[in-house]
Order: sequence, then C-alpha cells, then structure tokens
Amino acid sequence: MHHDRSIELRGIRKSFGEVLALRGVDLDVPAGTVGCVLGPNGAGKTTLVRIVATLASMDSGTGRVAGLDLATDARRIRERIRLTGQFAALDDILTGRENLEMIARLARLDRHRARRDAGDLLDRFDLTDAADRRVSTYSGGMRRRIDLAASLLGQPEVIVLDEPTTGLDPRSRQTLWSVIHELVGEGTTIVLTTQYLEEADALADHITLIDRGEVVATGSPRDLKARLGSDTAILTFGDSTTYERAKERLVERGDVQGDDTDLRLSFAIDATSATLVALLDELHQAGTPAARVELTTPTLDDVFLQLTSPRTAAMR
Repeated sequence: MHHDRSIELRGIRKSFGEVLALRGVDLDVPAGTVGCVLGPNGAGKTTLVRIVATLASMDSGTGRVAGLDLATDARRIRERIRLTGQFAALDDILTGRENLEMIARLARLDRHRARRDAGDLLDRFDLTDAADRRVSTYSGGMRRRIDLAASLLGQPEVIVLDEPTTGLDPRSRQTLWSVIHELVGEGTTIVLTTQYLEEADALADHITLIDRGEVVATGSPRDLKARLGSDTAILTFGDSTTYERAKERLVERGDVQGDDTDLRLSFAIDATSATLVALLDELHQAGTPAARVELTTPTLDDVFLQLTSPRTAAMR
C-alpha cells in the first residue's frame, strides 16, 4: 500500500517561554526527494524537525506528514517515520549487532531479514569489527554511526536527519551521503538539517534556509548559490612578468582583483569545470600559465551574511 510520503507544513509557530523559536515557517518536501533545512545554530532547525517527527507540538499552523495530519494523527505518523537521535538511547549492555537486530525486529522485519539488514549496515558504516562489542565501549563517532544505521532500518517512508554528519569523519560522511542517495532512489523522503552548505549542496533537491525562526530563502542548491553570486577563481603566478601579462589578459574578462606582492589574481567565474579548463588552457597557450589554482565557492557564511539579519545575540 503506497502512502503519500510528502511533507507539507504551513505557518508553523512555536515558542518556548519568551523565546519565539519558529515564526510562521512553511516547509515542503515532495515525496522521494531530499529537503534540507539549512541555518545557523539557534535558527530553529531542530525545533522544526522535532515537530515534523511529532516529538514537539506546534503552537499554531498546519502540517501533513506521509499523508497524515500532524495535529490528529501523530501516533500513525510515528510508525512511518524515523528521526536520528531517537535511538540515541541505544542499549549499552547490548552489542552493536544486537542493538540493530532488535531495532529491525521492532520495525517488524522478520528474523532473517533483520539479521541481513543489520549486517549490511554494520558493514557500510565500518562497524563490522566492533559489531560484537558492547555499545558502551563505542567512541562518540561510532555511536553516531550506529545511531544513523539504526534510523535506516526497515525502510521507513520518511527519515528525518538532524545534523547527521556533525562529528563524523569524512569517510563516514561519504557513506551516509551515498546511503541517502540510495534511499531516495527507492522512494524514501528525507528531511535533513545542516549548517554545512556543501552538505546541502551534495544532497538536497530543495533547501529551506531559516534564520531566527523565519524562512529567509528557498530553492535548489543552485538557485541559492546563484543568488549569492558566483565562485571565485584565485590564480597564483610563478614570476611577476607572467603575473603582469596574465593580468592584462584577464582584465578583459571583467573585474579582476590583483595582489601584486603574492602574484595572485582573483575573479568571479561560472565554476563549471569546462569554463575553468578553457581559461587555464588559454593562459597556458599565451605563455602565461598559472602556477597554482584555487576555486572558492560561496560558503554558508556568505549565504548568512547576505540573506540573514546581523546577529545581535546568538540564539541557541
């Protein structure tokens, strides 16, 4: 039986005492896509996803998750979704494998499938060596990985990942990214919060940027970066003659910043690899090759500086 797996929230407001955590937020994540809630610490990301996961109630607004009404169907929604963090209460007395098999059984998988899926995830998250040790002996990073593995068991319709890669090593982060791509390919809907633009960029079909409890921008990663302007190429040259000649050529392209002491030129570029390769090739042909090339993409800080209000006081 195929349910509607999408997420639709309208006008969500939530206060904690005097603090307005969410001030009328809308969130749309179509079925089988990754919707990313991006924002600085204290923007309200966690509050928003806890409401999606029915772990917090909204003060006002309406919402549907997996085709069910947040206000009236919280229990049924809970059966269809997973939130990483809800199994952070892993059983310390059990081994990693026992924890995953138990969670798989709770997700109503039969014993054979529970064992197979648990083994598969232990493998993917590099936990096989530690699988038969008690979770109480795990490091913070390992607990994080097993927590993520647990939330993927039983192919829930909707998975909510709250800052899933904070504190993960680069390899585990890559693993998680590829698992997310696969799940979405199989039709799972994913809501992800992050403070990392590169993560949103790698995973999201659609981004909702929030700051201080309000939506300040929405769009695909490409839309958002386009609003920020382009990437910057920084070319360093081996000697001042080459530098000066390259500078003359590049000035024709538009605005070029030169640093005469470090022999560096920087300018905006549409950072498709083809554009950059063509440019480097052109400089090479002209006898003014660059010794070093760097490319910087607008960072999340740039997004915030441009799209969010000056932060008078950091709100957690």
